[in-house]
Amino acid sequence: MRLAATGIEVLDVELARISPEQNPRDFLRFLEAGAELGARHVITQLPDPDRVRKIDRFAQLCELARPLGLTVDLEFPSWTETPDLREAVRVLRGADQPNAGILVDLLHFARSGSSVADLRQLPTEWFHFVHVCDAPAGVPATNEGLIHTARFERLFPGEGGIDVHGILAALPPGLPYALEIPRATLVAQVGGKEHARLAIATARGVLDRATLERAAQ
Repeated sequence: MRLAATGIEVLDVELARISPEQNPRDFLRFLEAGAELGARHVITQLPDPDRVRKIDRFAQLCELARPLGLTVDLEFPSWTETPDLREAVRVLRGADQPNAGILVDLLHFARSGSSVADLRQLPTEWFHFVHVCDAPAGVPATNEGLIHTARFERLFPGEGGIDVHGILAALPPGLPYALEIPRATLVAQVGGKEHARLAIATARGVLDRATLERAAQ
């Protein structure tokens, strides 16, 4: 079955991870495929310790994506060389591209120690969507532990220690919420379809309550 026949829209594609050894043009076919699927955004990560080089390559990726109607949204996992909001901001300011953005993944934001106050000060046009999830309050002591939680054991919103409402309230209103909640243990117990249903139902309940509470203030 073709995607168009399902009625499902593609919000974003991932991942353009630009290491020191890679050229942004390596991702051109990936960008073109995303555009063909109707995506509006592409997620990138910059695991490169050379700030000048990673800014230049981020700018190049933005230039490749712009004719395709794609924004390039920089994600900042805490175990990479672009580990927090402040470093992501340095990249965007240095690249100075009209289709550049920052992707706030609630797990990465919380684990990196990034500041909600800093988030509120940034241009609203930098934000195109947000990855929503929760996670245990305890932060793993190793990169391996951080990566395992991020890829296999996130929690539904409201179940963990992340300030879900506080972070979302600091972002521009009306952003699409993309649920990124891989949870291998639960999937093994109930199956992928039920996991997806629970994720949507739980997130909708938590986020709807937060919206009503803000409206009442």
